Amino acid sequence: MKKSLLSLALGGLGIGVTEFAMMGMLPDVARDLSISIPQGGYLIAAYALGVVVGAPLLVVAMSRFSPKRTLVLLMILFTLFNGLSIIAPDFGFLLASRFISGLPHGAFFGVASVVASRLAVKGKEAQAVSLVFSGLTVANLLGVPLGTYIGHHFSWRYTFVLIAIIGVLTVLALKFWMPEGEATKRKGSPWKDFAIFRNRNIWFMVLIFSVAPAALFAWISYIAPLMTQVTGFDTQQLPYIMVLAGLGMFVGNLIGGKLTDMYSPVIIVLSVLVLQIAVMLAIYYSAGSAWASLVMTFLTGVITFALVPSLTLLLLNAIESDAEMLVASLGPACFNIANALGAFLGGVPIDKGYPFTSPALVGAAMSFGGILITLLYVSQNRKKKHVIIAEA
Repeated sequence: MKKSLLSLALGGLGIGVTEFAMMGMLPDVARDLSISIPQGGYLIAAYALGVVVGAPLLVVAMSRFSPKRTLVLLMILFTLFNGLSIIAPDFGFLLASRFISGLPHGAFFGVASVVASRLAVKGKEAQAVSLVFSGLTVANLLGVPLGTYIGHHFSWRYTFVLIAIIGVLTVLALKFWMPEGEATKRKGSPWKDFAIFRNRNIWFMVLIFSVAPAALFAWISYIAPLMTQVTGFDTQQLPYIMVLAGLGMFVGNLIGGKLTDMYSPVIIVLSVLVLQIAVMLAIYYSAGSAWASLVMTFLTGVITFALVPSLTLLLLNAIESDAEMLVASLGPACFNIANALGAFLGGVPIDKGYPFTSPALVGAAMSFGGILITLLYVSQNRKKKHVIIAEA
């Protein structure tokens, strides 16, 4: 792996721990702050909302900088903002700090995706992009279980200290390993890039990214109570369960990258969404069995994260524009709309008194919605082969 790509993956690791560790620590945070578990879900949604708001605004605001300088500045902001969570005295402050710390997330992945595709060997762009997002999967494999362990046995605040340390290391890696690159040369205001929203394909991408991955978040946002109160695992075993989920995500991300370089991204997206419905239904019906739940935890990680490279390439193929970093930033932004939707909608049936298996049905419904939107996108672009058929 090139050191430049490794520095991007390291940033993804820090971001992944920030985004997903809250899910494993949810019972501990809720108990410490005297809130309910569904209320704790708002901390997940607040971070996701920060990503949605920050992605397009920060990408455009920094568009005159070189990619390297942009990435370094974003990771400095990420590190400082996450430091606020360490000192949060109450739920309201933590809610606000989670929102603020989410601001650089989408912008970082948007710029990093474009940079990775530029650094990649021709024909292996999807695999390069998957390496960037491998930081997320390694976070779920190692960082999140470690953060969950620290949060459960010591304090969830120490997990944010760990995140800040990763942020500092990423800044240093980017400074020494990332080639400078050139800033985008443009005439007039960079804010004119928002004209891309006049293209209906962008809105299709917003919908697909906001709905298709929501199954992952409907499931994983409540994985702690599902595994402890339904399946019967002890809370001490949660870090190991998160390792299993992370291993599945790591494998799925790599598989998704390879398949997307071999086939059309839209074919991979539709295929994965069908499998996603199947695993959500399997979770719902097998949650009472410990062994079946462990198997489904791994498989769900594989299948849900196989979507990431294919969705990213589908987005980059969607429109032809000079504002490619803004276009790319919409993926992580809308991925976190899916995060917020999954966490929120997954919590609705729980609030109504239904069991902790019910979010899996919400996930299946969201996957089905993703299939319908993707098919509509295909039907609207039949004559644009570079959009539908193009390989990475």
